[in-house]
Amino acid sequence: MSPPDLAALAAAAGLDAAAIHVRGLAPGGPAWSRDDGRWIYPASMIKVPLAVAAAAAVAAGRLAWTTPVAVERSNQTANDAPSPAVPGAVLTVEELVTLMLQRSDNVATNVLIDRLDREWATQALHELGFPRVAVRRKLSGGPTLLTDRAATGRNSFPAAEAAALFAALAADRVPEASRLRAILAHSWWDVRLSRGLETGDAFAHKTGDTSAVAHDGGILTLRTGARWVVVVYTELASEEENDQRFGAFMRTLRPLLLSS
Repeated sequence: MSPPDLAALAAAAGLDAAAIHVRGLAPGGPAWSRDDGRWIYPASMIKVPLAVAAAAAVAAGRLAWTTPVAVERSNQTANDAPSPAVPGAVLTVEELVTLMLQRSDNVATNVLIDRLDREWATQALHELGFPRVAVRRKLSGGPTLLTDRAATGRNSFPAAEAAALFAALAADRVPEASRLRAILAHSWWDVRLSRGLETGDAFAHKTGDTSAVAHDGGILTLRTGARWVVVVYTELASEEENDQRFGAFMRTLRPLLLSS
């Protein structure tokens, strides 16, 4: 089968300038992309490599999944859903990672950045084979940025790197991959690519969004058992109309995945 015209599929769905990566996870599976390489702010997609860094810290003995971590008021910011990470709460590393991935909890993310150390997390990810990931600043849930005196710029996690990391998670090539996949399998925000899936499909994924970007990506298991990585980054606002565009794109892509 010829590679699909991802640019045409994206344009038909209204995702014209999207960076898109699609990988088959069977041995020798295809890899298709449509990505001009421009930098796109990752928003909450950065939470996936941060979770991998937490798993690397557990594997290295720096932390345990049961390590308790206190939530400080300095890490408070807005969230799309109520956060149990309130000032004075004590949560385990596993609870923080779960909140970060499933609810996209910004407070849990900021607490983990402090506990891991952003420079250590970035270096750990580079050593795992993801050199274009950088954790440089904490996340803010609104237009007023959280005070982060240790910030060194904007976070980096390109769409291509996201596809590579999800493929590594699928193949158990990063620490604690099965645990992280299980967490990613239960998202509160099945609002984008998930809209184009059908009964029996499963998508272990993460969304990311601000007023200027909307993303989705993860490990897709079709009801036939075929496994794929699908990542879509856009510079569209996070709003219902654009979420529907993601669903339209997946509805046209899915039959091509089934036949490949």
